Amino acid sequence: MIWLSWRQFRAQALVAALALALATAYLVHLGLDIRDAHDVYEAHCGEEGGDCAQAASHFRSSYENTLLYLAAGMALLPAVIGTFWGAPLIARELETGTHRLVWNQSVTRRRWLLVKLLVVCLAAIAVTGAVSALLTWAAGPYDEVAQDRFRAIVFLARGFVPVGHAVLAVVLGTVLGLLLRRAIPAMGITLAAVLVIEFLVPNYVRPHLMTPETTTLAMTAEAINEAKNLGSVTGGATIGGLQVPDAPGAWISHTSSLRTADGASLSESTFNDCLNNAPETGADGRFGDTAVCLGDLGLHVDISYHPADRYWPFQGLETAMYFGAGALLTGFALWRIQRRVS
Repeated sequence: MIWLSWRQFRAQALVAALALALATAYLVHLGLDIRDAHDVYEAHCGEEGGDCAQAASHFRSSYENTLLYLAAGMALLPAVIGTFWGAPLIARELETGTHRLVWNQSVTRRRWLLVKLLVVCLAAIAVTGAVSALLTWAAGPYDEVAQDRFRAIVFLARGFVPVGHAVLAVVLGTVLGLLLRRAIPAMGITLAAVLVIEFLVPNYVRPHLMTPETTTLAMTAEAINEAKNLGSVTGGATIGGLQVPDAPGAWISHTSSLRTADGASLSESTFNDCLNNAPETGADGRFGDTAVCLGDLGLHVDISYHPADRYWPFQGLETAMYFGAGALLTGFALWRIQRRVS
């Protein structure tokens, strides 16, 4: 049965091996290039009078877009695997009727399903694990400087999580193929479902995997200038992209609106007045006069955050969650194929 499953899968395996070879060559080259640039950055910081902030900004800007594109591609890889490997795995057999030939031999339905799933899941683990390990290694110096490994798309492309995500995508695609019995509809729904999971987990599940720390940050003009954005598309006195001074690299999972000394939310009219009509002071910084205007109001924000040393525990918990969901779906598929599929 393993030999038969491999013969059916060998074309996909060959394509994956060629793609993996190309990805390896590129990521090794990129990783060495990043390390050379990181050495230049450290040398500049070590010089007497060297501007580390400017050197770090230059280093980050040199690779930020490239690594974001690679992270997006890595995030799509499990979706592609689930769509093209998982969804047709059983649906194609049911659609063409070739499953009856196997079931008339000595192989049981459950064993047939388990072996086919095992072969494809092991291939998915090998491919995503190798690419993720290479990307994690290549981006290592950049991640050390940028301190944004908790960023949703970056987190999904590093460490163990892509492996668990790929296994879930394969099993989910297989189950959908088993239910729909048609390869093309199963492929389309699998792609959509995996992308929905990629959106829901970082925003609604991951923040609750561990209990966050909480603290209050005073919003002085200096602190406001260190943020990445003021306001939002929906309006309101909000601020984003803050850093916890005592916890570099921490993931801020929730930031309150700007609040006055008595704990009340800053009114939108006062916020917009500082944003659009701040008195001219000649202040520099990212938000200039607006930061000075808001800083004079004695504001603060309440935040929930996870320290940087929780990164690998989060990786392990989320990976275990994906494997657990895959195991439950596999159990359902074994029940379904034994009782409902003819």
